[in-house]
Amino acid sequence: MKKKTIAIDMDGVLADIEAQLIKQYNEESGTSLSKESIQGLSEEEAFSDRVLLRKVLNADNFFRNLPVLPDAVESLRRLQENFEIFIVSAATEFPVSLAEKVAWLAEYFPFITWENIILCGSKRIINTDYMIDDHRKNLDHCMGKPIMFTAFHNVNLTHHVRVNNWKEAVEVLEKDIVSNLN
Repeated sequence: MKKKTIAIDMDGVLADIEAQLIKQYNEESGTSLSKESIQGLSEEEAFSDRVLLRKVLNADNFFRNLPVLPDAVESLRRLQENFEIFIVSAATEFPVSLAEKVAWLAEYFPFITWENIILCGSKRIINTDYMIDDHRKNLDHCMGKPIMFTAFHNVNLTHHVRVNNWKEAVEVLEKDIVSNLN
């Protein structure tokens, strides 16, 4: 039987971009943002200085040094038993991130082959059975079943299946596989 496919976003889903972004944005701007203070805000509201935000995101090693989210590695290993996993990141907006993301994935997810890493612009072309992402703009165009991974900017959205962490994501996907067998 052919495995179902999953497109999994990197930033905010596998990598904890929030902590690093808040830290570096605060250092550069003199603000005192925290994870709690930006909950429910859009990215534009939380990081109002867009020029500074782009500077932070384009800094060398920003993406290379992101911490991996809890349970992400173990969860992808488990999911790989029943699914074909593709890591899909809209990385071309920040060209410096391309090599950094590949190196980051090689360090934390060496079991994901280069053939299953897609660094792109828009994710509208991605055609997998499932997509796990933290951005509505990607999930709204998902050709399969969209799964929203909770992030500060999406906590008030309710129109996609939501998971708050990797344990919940595994549970949702495994439950869906079982229900499709019956």
